[in-house]
Amino acid sequence: MKVAITGATGFVGSRLVQRLQGEGHKIVVLTRNTTFAQKVFPSEAFPNVEIVAYTPNASDSWQSVIASCDGVVNLAGEPIGEGRWTPERKQEILNSRKLGTQKIVEAIANANPKTSVLINASAIGYYGTSETATFDETSQSGNDFLAQVCQAWEAEAGKVKDAGVRLVILRFGIVLGNGGALGKMIPPFKLFAGGPIGSGRQWFSWIHVDDLVNLILQALTKPEIEGVYNATAPNPVRMADLSQTMGQVMNRPSWLPVPAFAIEALLGDGAIVVLEGQQVIPKRTVQTGFEYKYPNLQSALTQILT
Repeated sequence: MKVAITGATGFVGSRLVQRLQGEGHKIVVLTRNTTFAQKVFPSEAFPNVEIVAYTPNASDSWQSVIASCDGVVNLAGEPIGEGRWTPERKQEILNSRKLGTQKIVEAIANANPKTSVLINASAIGYYGTSETATFDETSQSGNDFLAQVCQAWEAEAGKVKDAGVRLVILRFGIVLGNGGALGKMIPPFKLFAGGPIGSGRQWFSWIHVDDLVNLILQALTKPEIEGVYNATAPNPVRMADLSQTMGQVMNRPSWLPVPAFAIEALLGDGAIVVLEGQQVIPKRTVQTGFEYKYPNLQSALTQILT
């Protein structure tokens, strides 16, 4: 199998490339920074990786490589949890997903032969936030900024169906692994200053990075997988439970809360990512028969932190 990947040098993308390389597949890394990608995927360790310069707002030579691929995985997008959400920043977050996906879909539509499947990332921010509601793949979208971004993102991906290409949209929860969001939470615990962020009542819908990679591989290889799936573990938790479990696994106290105003001062509107949440259930994902290696938080954190 030959797979083209955008966002391949990121937290999830790099783990996916490692897995595909290990299984003998060929990978095309579409990247805006070829120098960095060559450092992440040195040829001696990743002989099956082809690095191609990728400019998402232009139609150029990168689009031609799509025709040789069996599948495309679109993970690219500006980070949403870093820095304040100025108007300019919010536009970057939206455009990086909407325009980038538009160009990927155009490349697939113009390819001959066409790739058989597009796996497109989205996020559980699609549902908006709530302390009381439970969301699955059939739930309606929210109306805040992140929900609007996800709607626009998914709408662009949906156009690939006009070209007769199978589409799988994976709505990512918070991805746990060595790095990512968890990496920012670990240092305070190591300093015996860990605790819940904000009220602690907000929901934390998560997935271990290895389960997410397995879910992407399932979507690539099983033609019956089509449509929207929540990429979350079947057991979401409250933020207070996350903090307590981290403390138990790391043998550290977990009583010192991080006040909401401190996060808001740092991130502005972007604080919604950690101060508010949603309880998301992967109903359709479970129905496919997908088997989680880490279905509960204790097992996931034990694997990552010990």
